[in-house]
Amino acid sequence: MTRPSRLLKQGIYVPTVAFFTESDEVDIPTTKKHAVHLASAGVAGITVQGSNGEAVHLDREERNSITAATRSALDENGFTSVPVIVGCGAQSTRETIRLCHDAAEAGGDYVLVLPPCYYKSMMARDVLLQFFRDVADASPLPVLIYNYPGAVAGIDLDSDDVIALAQHDNIVGIKLTCGNTGKLARIASAVAASGNNLKSDSSNGVQNGNSSNHRFVTFGGSADFTLQTLVAGGDGVIAGVANLIPRACVKLMQLYQDGKVEEAQKLQSLVARADWVTIRTGFVGVKAALEAFWGYKGCEPRRPCVRLGAGELERLKTELQEAVEVENKL
Repeated sequence: MTRPSRLLKQGIYVPTVAFFTESDEVDIPTTKKHAVHLASAGVAGITVQGSNGEAVHLDREERNSITAATRSALDENGFTSVPVIVGCGAQSTRETIRLCHDAAEAGGDYVLVLPPCYYKSMMARDVLLQFFRDVADASPLPVLIYNYPGAVAGIDLDSDDVIALAQHDNIVGIKLTCGNTGKLARIASAVAASGNNLKSDSSNGVQNGNSSNHRFVTFGGSADFTLQTLVAGGDGVIAGVANLIPRACVKLMQLYQDGKVEEAQKLQSLVARADWVTIRTGFVGVKAALEAFWGYKGCEPRRPCVRLGAGELERLKTELQEAVEVENKL
């Protein structure tokens, strides 16, 4: 396995959306533009081919082109230390491993892996744990577990499962989109009880703000519980709404780290309201907002998904206006 030179630091990570031209091809210029915009806002890293990134709508070549474009855009604009996490979920162990190798060749630093779910009745606990271990054994990049029951027929790893998987040398973190902050606290506590270093090996490139020995990161999967994640000992969030308001999301975390808890709580409320809009409307809403507020091109969702209707779009713009105004002041 290849150890990345780019560290997973505490911070805000953004699962980017996929951009397409009018002819339904991947829009590389907009992909690059967005990566640079996010990095300039101070985010800690970028995730491609996630749920927001329409991974299920992309073929293998398109996935690789987005990963490569994101990495090259960051490097070309001086953001060489910003890591790229690549979604590599698939229904078979073989295909998942293949996507992990693709991610490495295209310039990714870490992979984010969902559990397989099509044959849910066959996915007993021992089968799921072995799936992640087999992928981690074969992946050339360190693996983050993606726990998102809503996307995988309700499969939901518990804290015991995650703590067991964290013992693997090439499994270095988790994104908890389940929103279970109790689970997050238990996982973060188990890592901390082991000195933030389950294998005494910092060479896998995982680091927190205070120690180079932290090798397993615990991320919340939504910006609406950023503070809850940090209070529980987590390392940050991988948050879709940060596509729209990255500076506000970064500021929220900075306020908490600076001990300005009341200010952080106020900003958390605003971010949570904006996040609910994007949770409700999904990646289609995120794209619509990027187009409406920031003038982005390439925001057509890939079929069979369709744009928001006129009424939905107006509601979205009204509900996000306050957050966008705050973003513009930062």
